[in-house]
Amino acid sequence: MMAAMSDEPSLGLDPAPAAEAKPYRVLARKYRPSDFTGLVGQEALVKTLSNAFATGRIAHAFMLTGVRGVGKTTTARIIARALNCIGPDGKRTEPTIHPCGVCEPCVAIAESRHVDIQEMDAASNNGVDEVRQIIDSVRYAPASARYKVYILDEVHMLSKPAFNAILKTLEEPPPHVKFIFATTEIRKVPVTILSRCQRFDLRRIETSELVGLLSGIAEKEGVKIAPDALALVARAAEGSARDSLSLLDQAIAHGEGGEISADQLRDMLGLADRGRVLDLFEKVMGGKIAEALGDLNGLYDHGADPLTVMQDLLEIVHFLTRVKVAPGAEGFFDGGSGEAKRAVAMAAKLSVPSLTRAWQVLLKGLIEVRDATRPVSACEMALIRLAYAADLPPTDKLVRDLIDNPPSPRPTSAPSSGGSSEGGAPRAAFSGGASTNPRRAPEPTMAAVPRIELRTVQDIAALAQANNAPLLKATIETSLRLIRLEPGILEFAPTPTAPRTLAGDLKQKLKDWTGIGWSVTVSRDGGQPTIAEQKRSARAAKFESVTQEPMVRDVLDRFPGAEIKEVRRLADEDIAAPMPEDDA
Repeated sequence: MMAAMSDEPSLGLDPAPAAEAKPYRVLARKYRPSDFTGLVGQEALVKTLSNAFATGRIAHAFMLTGVRGVGKTTTARIIARALNCIGPDGKRTEPTIHPCGVCEPCVAIAESRHVDIQEMDAASNNGVDEVRQIIDSVRYAPASARYKVYILDEVHMLSKPAFNAILKTLEEPPPHVKFIFATTEIRKVPVTILSRCQRFDLRRIETSELVGLLSGIAEKEGVKIAPDALALVARAAEGSARDSLSLLDQAIAHGEGGEISADQLRDMLGLADRGRVLDLFEKVMGGKIAEALGDLNGLYDHGADPLTVMQDLLEIVHFLTRVKVAPGAEGFFDGGSGEAKRAVAMAAKLSVPSLTRAWQVLLKGLIEVRDATRPVSACEMALIRLAYAADLPPTDKLVRDLIDNPPSPRPTSAPSSGGSSEGGAPRAAFSGGASTNPRRAPEPTMAAVPRIELRTVQDIAALAQANNAPLLKATIETSLRLIRLEPGILEFAPTPTAPRTLAGDLKQKLKDWTGIGWSVTVSRDGGQPTIAEQKRSARAAKFESVTQEPMVRDVLDRFPGAEIKEVRRLADEDIAAPMPEDDA
């Protein structure tokens, strides 16, 4: 987390003799914020800590988590300053949410030389011996500060014995001690540690906020950079302020003294032009494979990484889908750009199923490109698959066409001349659409379908079984409580676990199976027990009946804890059959 304000004088702006020039400091360190007003994008954390300091409800341990570069260590140092600031006049006696930055504790903490503020890298000091040193030192009062503060960065790297060693001290530390932990892997921290800390999740910084931060710093540095170039840097940083400032440093070094343009940033970052990637996607979805592969090779020759191209294609599909289901949504493209207007027009021409299929193909292709020895070849193959899959009809339409137009049975007699191969085996022709064979037998009409009468819910389940729908049959048996069943009319009450699509599925399937339209109504309560409930009741009644048999009752009494697992009725002839002689 960085800020547009610096607690140090700007370097390199005032003329000075070469001998007195100070070593260059990278922007990420130069513009590190010194108080909570400089934090960007962490309003929830600032508000909570401000209220805690104002009311004196300051926790004894803090857990800061988030991705790299969002300000965990910076926040920890600001908290240490706030706890120990004594003000410019040295008379402040209580912690403050607004450290002055000029008193001796504030300056010493900023320079990492305060004796009472211990900052430890848990990645390289992760053993129990290092933690024991902290445990031994917390007993002593601070040398000069108001509080002793222990900052443990990457705390998830501590070993299990080290975590166990610090548990008791962390739960009940002395009143003059505060712990601040920072981690990027919060799931690796034991819950016993988390339960003893006040946790803050530092979120990724929005792209617009990063652009504002970068713009202010570029102005202070006297650097001219185009707004679209700043947007490229902010998007490439993926919500990390430190990454964005590091990229800005690199962009300033990459520039030639004039205004830094977006094209220069794309060359530096190896990013593909989003307008050209949109052209690529449009050609792929239009089936223009040769032109699409030419565009891909052009992007690759200009330095675009195939993995980045695949990621941009996925972002485009996501953006188009969002625009399709939520008009006005923003994301991959800037709202007022020409590419955004083109994308909105393209989304109107594509269906959600086709976009969903494109997402699945590209997502699989992304993994292949990442793992391939030659990524550009894997990218080409993914685009070819997408081009051939783009114009396929939805799966539900294929299934519906297959149900409505079942293939006619093949004749068992030998085909006429020209209708078979040289060896006598029949030939089969496959096509994506309806058959164009003029000799094909006409489809059976609805009048030829025999009428099916349904009187009970068992009849409906049997009909589903006969039509090879075992999943629907199981759902009918466990979730359908029948209320009314007449020709063309079905009313039922679903169980709490019934799928929401059960009524619609029954309506469509009954129409397909019986040849007539059905009215399917759902009621909230009432109805007969489900088939599964009836079976359970019958089983329970059978077990209860057998339990009352004198012989069974005697066995159960003689063997406490015995249970009846199964009830079978043997045929009389089996009972009366003589034993074999070998077993007599």
